[in-house]
Amino acid sequence: MNKYFFILGAVILVIGGGIFYRNVLLSESDKPVETGVVRNFTVIAEKDEWRWMPEVIEVDRGDRIKLEIINKDEYDHGIAIDAFGVSQRMPANSTINVEFVATQLGDFQYYCSVPCGEGEVDGVKRTHFDMIGVIKVRQPSEHSETEGEQAQ
Repeated sequence: MNKYFFILGAVILVIGGGIFYRNVLLSESDKPVETGVVRNFTVIAEKDEWRWMPEVIEVDRGDRIKLEIINKDEYDHGIAIDAFGVSQRMPANSTINVEFVATQLGDFQYYCSVPCGEGEVDGVKRTHFDMIGVIKVRQPSEHSETEGEQAQ
């Protein structure tokens, strides 16, 4: 038997299995959804503070999230949100933009993905590992805002 027929059969099986899973086995509440609502947020890494501002962002499932991320430090940071496939480096004193759709319900961390040192802030030792924020994705309600929000 020709190996190409075997490879083609395996590819067809995998694609067919994915289609079957998405259309038959995946529950309605787990299917990706996009509401058409766009929410804009500004996230800031303040100079020598080793934290994100704001530390909590709340959105509805299906919202398109646009983050303007400002690095006020004189060294690089990174932003990563594993659940939504975000991973981007932020050069010193720069601004980047990230966009994704909040397709899953739950609380998801965003964190600095580039080792950025440590220091003291208001008498408390803070490190790279303290740069963690949370995106809270909730079920949309009938009374959710239809316009984007600006959080700073």
